Amino acid sequence: MTTRREPTARQMRLAVELRRLRDAAGLSARQAAALLGVSPVQISHIESGLSGVSEERLRRLASHYACTDGAFIDALAVLAADRTRGWWEEYKGLLPTAFLDLSELDHHASFRRDVAILYVPGLLQTEDYSRAVFSSRVPELTPHELELRVRHRLARRVIIEGSAPIPYEAVIHEAALRIKVGDRGAARAQLGRLLHLSEADHITVRVIPLELDDFARAGSTMTYVGGSVPRLDTVVRDVPHGSAFIDSEAQLNAFRTRFRKVENVSLAPAPSRDFIHRLAREL
Repeated sequence: MTTRREPTARQMRLAVELRRLRDAAGLSARQAAALLGVSPVQISHIESGLSGVSEERLRRLASHYACTDGAFIDALAVLAADRTRGWWEEYKGLLPTAFLDLSELDHHASFRRDVAILYVPGLLQTEDYSRAVFSSRVPELTPHELELRVRHRLARRVIIEGSAPIPYEAVIHEAALRIKVGDRGAARAQLGRLLHLSEADHITVRVIPLELDDFARAGSTMTYVGGSVPRLDTVVRDVPHGSAFIDSEAQLNAFRTRFRKVENVSLAPAPSRDFIHRLAREL
């Protein structure tokens, strides 16, 4: 099997999970290689995402590692067999790899939840709003770079507006709704889009008013993406160099709790729509 030069985040997730299973079994890479009848270098390449692994070998490894979670093993087998080349491939070499990884993560998601404090979540943004957000980047983007990012962001909306949308929930702080990204017309159109999308059965929009108590300890921007099984969920956080993918079980549990706390202090969907209506009338 050929060695990859730049594994995707999805390929790296499979590699990380296999390494975690081996560590949990208390086996060294050399011992795992002996059980599989391959060289330690090959195990190293598999666990670093540089090489793929067949479903047959993956299941043998899982058996040697005494993993009895059948649903999890089946999900890993799907990861191992995945050869998807999605729409985001057209941006390869044009956008940073993190953009492609986010698109791939979206494509395979079973559900998605966003908590937004300063900006409306990307999937809910209008074209003008997205363009204004990217225009404020430092260092400044060239016109070509700007248009690529806007076009890519609009294409990502397929997961909630396409033929097979996934369940989506966004909890948005009032600050993000009041901050004018772009001109007044763009702000009004953005609120209108939120109201329109919030009527869909698979989309839930909740608002956190500034006046609510007990919010600061629970709130921070985050994206929680559901995997095919809970152990393959992923949290995405913005960091100075791009996006960080968080996937350890302890951290996932912490973010599940954090989302529940934020959800508990937010308005229900109907009052949230009323709230957005009032803000729109103020513009």
